Amino acid sequence: MKSLRKIIDIIFIVVISSFVHLTSAQAIEPVKISSQDAALDLSKAIEIHHTNSSIFQTSTAPGPDGIVWRIEVQAKSEKFSGNWAVFSLANPTDEQIDRLIVAPHYRIAHSGFLWPDLGSARIQSITPSEGFSLDRQASANSDIFRITLNPGAVVTFVAELNSANLPQIYLWQPEAYKDAINSYTLYHGILLGISGLLALLLTVLFVVRGTGLFPATAAIAWAVLFYIGIDFNFLNKFFAVTLTTQPIWRASTEVALAATLFIFLFTYLCLNRWHYHFSYGAIVWTIAFCGLGAFAIYDPTRAAGIARMSFGLTAVLGIILISYFSLRSYDRAIMLIPTWLLISFWCVGAYACIAGYLNNDIIQPALAGGLVLIVLLISFTVMQQTFSNDAFHEGIFSDLEQQVLAAKGAGNIIWDWNVERDRIVVHPNMATLFGTETHKLNGPMSNWISALHYEDRERFQAILDIILKKKKGRIDQIFRLSSGGGYYHWFSLRARPAMQKDGKITRVIGTIVNITNHKKSEERLLHDAIHDSLTGLPNQQIFFDRLQNYTSLAKANIKIKPTVFMIDFDNFRQINRKLGIAVGDTVLLIIARRLSRLINFQDTLSRLSADRFAIILLSETEPQKIAAFADHLHKTISAPISLTEKKITLSTSIGLVTWSESRSTAKDILNDSELAMIRAKQMGGNHIEPFRPNFRTLGIEHNTMGKDIHAAIKRNEIKILYHPILNLSDGHIIGFETIVEWHHPSYGNLNVSDFIKIVENEKIVMDLAEFIIDNAVIDLTNVQEKFSKQSFFISINLPSTEMVHSRFISQLRSALLRYPLNKGSLMIEISEFVLRKNPEQSAHFLEQIKALGMNLALDNFGTGYSSLTYLVRYPFDMVKLDRSLISIDSRKKKLVLKSIINMATDLNLQIIAEGVENEKEALFLRQEGCKYVQSTFVTKPIAIEELITLVQNHFPYTIKA
Repeated sequence: MKSLRKIIDIIFIVVISSFVHLTSAQAIEPVKISSQDAALDLSKAIEIHHTNSSIFQTSTAPGPDGIVWRIEVQAKSEKFSGNWAVFSLANPTDEQIDRLIVAPHYRIAHSGFLWPDLGSARIQSITPSEGFSLDRQASANSDIFRITLNPGAVVTFVAELNSANLPQIYLWQPEAYKDAINSYTLYHGILLGISGLLALLLTVLFVVRGTGLFPATAAIAWAVLFYIGIDFNFLNKFFAVTLTTQPIWRASTEVALAATLFIFLFTYLCLNRWHYHFSYGAIVWTIAFCGLGAFAIYDPTRAAGIARMSFGLTAVLGIILISYFSLRSYDRAIMLIPTWLLISFWCVGAYACIAGYLNNDIIQPALAGGLVLIVLLISFTVMQQTFSNDAFHEGIFSDLEQQVLAAKGAGNIIWDWNVERDRIVVHPNMATLFGTETHKLNGPMSNWISALHYEDRERFQAILDIILKKKKGRIDQIFRLSSGGGYYHWFSLRARPAMQKDGKITRVIGTIVNITNHKKSEERLLHDAIHDSLTGLPNQQIFFDRLQNYTSLAKANIKIKPTVFMIDFDNFRQINRKLGIAVGDTVLLIIARRLSRLINFQDTLSRLSADRFAIILLSETEPQKIAAFADHLHKTISAPISLTEKKITLSTSIGLVTWSESRSTAKDILNDSELAMIRAKQMGGNHIEPFRPNFRTLGIEHNTMGKDIHAAIKRNEIKILYHPILNLSDGHIIGFETIVEWHHPSYGNLNVSDFIKIVENEKIVMDLAEFIIDNAVIDLTNVQEKFSKQSFFISINLPSTEMVHSRFISQLRSALLRYPLNKGSLMIEISEFVLRKNPEQSAHFLEQIKALGMNLALDNFGTGYSSLTYLVRYPFDMVKLDRSLISIDSRKKKLVLKSIINMATDLNLQIIAEGVENEKEALFLRQEGCKYVQSTFVTKPIAIEELITLVQNHFPYTIKA
């Protein structure tokens, strides 16, 4: 009976539906979303329905209970377009999810060529199958609606469309969407700034020079500025650009682009000089464009289509004309070739975009950037063409005039080539400066060419030939000159020809500058930017870029299957504490060499952080061979390391992640490998652990710890302890170093070294720095008020390389303004590790600290390979000797320690010995001239209250002789 009743109900519904003139649609498959999805493209998951009725019916997607409902939606707009969009979303998770539905008003991708879609409001309203209509979010360039999906909910949405087209619709996390918008803000600002400056500059040059080329070029610059101003919603700030008028503005700017490009081509190539009929054609074409601009007000779609076609035809016409004139050695056409090639490539890319062959989120801003680059190249070409004709025609100069002219050209050494006599003279004599024989650099040009590096000779000779042939131009070359013994110096030569009134070049005069040091610094900066300063291995950025490239290739090539090994040492911190950082660095170098011998040329080995390495394995793809490699890797690292009389054995936790298409990005692979490594540590360490999906719960705990740190800083739960620094002569406290400590409810007391990596990952390094500075300065102020007759200093240690930042300087300056301190009472410690990371930036950073009246201390002196260099290069006031130097268990170590103390004393540097373990060592240091000591055997790091009590009790520590 129940089955019969269901059949009757179904027949009844079908019969009734056939008589009701309502538009309906079938249920669609819901899109499942998770909390990890930052953005989802819903374009392919949406059904578009075109109807004549203002009422729309559809079936919802089956809910969690499997029931399918019918919903009916009434159009809310009086100007109903008859278009509806239906999509369904499911939240399979157990937490509430908030998302933004974003439909941009305009996208150039797939917008069309002859009848383009110039943008409009896309969505009038969105009605969900449960709850109320969605709230619209304010936005100038998109329709944005906010939705909330309850845990386990399946919701069908019906969108009333304002137009027949819905180019794109995305589902965004609110914060991710905000970040995506902000990520383009700087780019948009740069393009608008460059374009605006070019337009103003070219307009000013037109007023100053009065040349016809400048207004034509300025017109293109202004057209591009208005075009990208519309694209970036910048003109809205100055004009009443509404959704209704936006197509008109957009069509007008496209008409202006096409018109100004044609006018520039005609003006630059001086086509009116070739045949007067060309002038008539240009006038007719210009009038037609003026009419097209007026037509854009009434029919912007057709006007924009004609403008796009005209732009393409102008580009083709330019290729034909430039090719024709270049073959006839017309210099203007030749100079325009690079610019027109760029215009041609831009046209191809723009057509591929509007035709739908290129369809992504970056193509639109990329095309806008291409337009600005085109204007930039056009400007350079026009200015070079205009100003190159102003070369001086003064005839033969005296020797004195040559030197004055060259000196004004911003150089150190005068370079003079007498073309008629073919004789080069340099003053002062470069040969004596760099140990080269005089006749090699002074004399015929052939001698000079032979002294150049073989890779620079052909290029240099070609530049000279062009200048002599064209009788204009200038030399601006960087090259290498031999100084004997196979060594080369880098030089920069800037020179230009001097001509007689008949146009004949008599001399080429300029200046030559030695830029060898600049080149070395440049090469060092480039190397340091992509390599680890200690091991020379690729750094984290290079590793990540390569992994991302391999991930992309793996999706298209089944033979490429990258496997990632994350390697972390379990007992490395103990090695640093017991044997010193210098020994730790040596161990890292040995491990780096061992691992380098394991991999093939196509594999990548990188040092990601202090004691963490990673390998991208491409040479092996079979599971058995990967497993064999992993075993060999573990055995290689575990092999004992012999250093002097000690053997060191490393315990290693290794996380292994094999290729899987489910991991779409390098970030996913790195996160999974790190989770596998963490799991290996939790299993007791010294273990290889392949990744399994359930490890991702570890990542949640990791993220939670990051949030805990953030909260701890805000709630002042981070403790600042102070380790007293004693004067060995009388045993009194003279200062104290800040020690950062955090009591975690689950992990107990953590030193800053235990959680600084998480702080860096959470991007709150500067928040922690501000917390340390404020607390240290407040505590120091209290100490100075209580003990006004005594002088103390506080030393702040920089635990992270990211603190070497201008924001840290600003925080120091702000703290000093709020809390007046005695001069020299605040000291900043920086370790050799931090200096090695970025020597150039560190130098500028330390100079700024010194300018604030603070002292500087070099921490962990003696742990690196450039310690002595740092003492001379950087403005340090104090040196803190590492524990590895304090141990005096052998005669050689005593001699080394004595030498360092004497050297520091000669350099007027104060010395603090860290890690002194007994009175014997303290006594030896005092006898050798070391004045200060910092040691846990005297007192441990204590809170500020305990420190004040210690000072009040006139704490003296007496060393027994």
